[in-house]
Amino acid sequence: MPNQNQMQGNQMPQNMPTNQISHNHGAHELLDSHELIGGMIGMLEQYQLYDQHIQDQELKDILNRQSSFATQMYNTIVESFQTGQDPSTPTQQYKMKQSNEVTYGLQAGQPKKPKQSVNELTDECYSSFMLCQTKSIASALTMAGVEMNNPVLRRIIADSVPNMIEMSYELFLYQNKNGYYQVPQLNQQDMNIMLQAYTKAPQGNMPH
Repeated sequence: MPNQNQMQGNQMPQNMPTNQISHNHGAHELLDSHELIGGMIGMLEQYQLYDQHIQDQELKDILNRQSSFATQMYNTIVESFQTGQDPSTPTQQYKMKQSNEVTYGLQAGQPKKPKQSVNELTDECYSSFMLCQTKSIASALTMAGVEMNNPVLRRIIADSVPNMIEMSYELFLYQNKNGYYQVPQLNQQDMNIMLQAYTKAPQGNMPH
């Protein structure tokens, strides 16, 4: 027979609404979810810092739209994480405003080195920080998504990956347009060799 201390240790805390808590989670899933949610909090907090210093109105607009969308994404994930049920607001689709045109080629500039004070940071720096944040969350979502047991949370996390990729692409296009992110290319001959290195596989002999 369990003693009184053991019985008390198995009881739910008095302030825990048991009807709102889902136990349909594995240990690995819980740990990965905590890491993901913590990363999203970090992104949103970092965006608050950047907003005070960004000068370019276009970049500030990107930051505000991404911050608003990521906040809703965070709330949706947290709600499903806690309840295991469909959230009150389903996963949305992020739509960027940048055009898809990419400028290729390299232009020489001054060698870069770490800035020595906050006053030296520029919009190039802040857009780079934002891009690092969105790419990091995209990776975290993907890694967490393949570890989920709860089917609702797994779907929400998986559906959120394209949104973070879109945010990252938007920031890349902004940086590329302003010369902050240059894109080198192979020469035409090497590019053609790479593009022609593969051919389609026949599908008629697939195993049954």
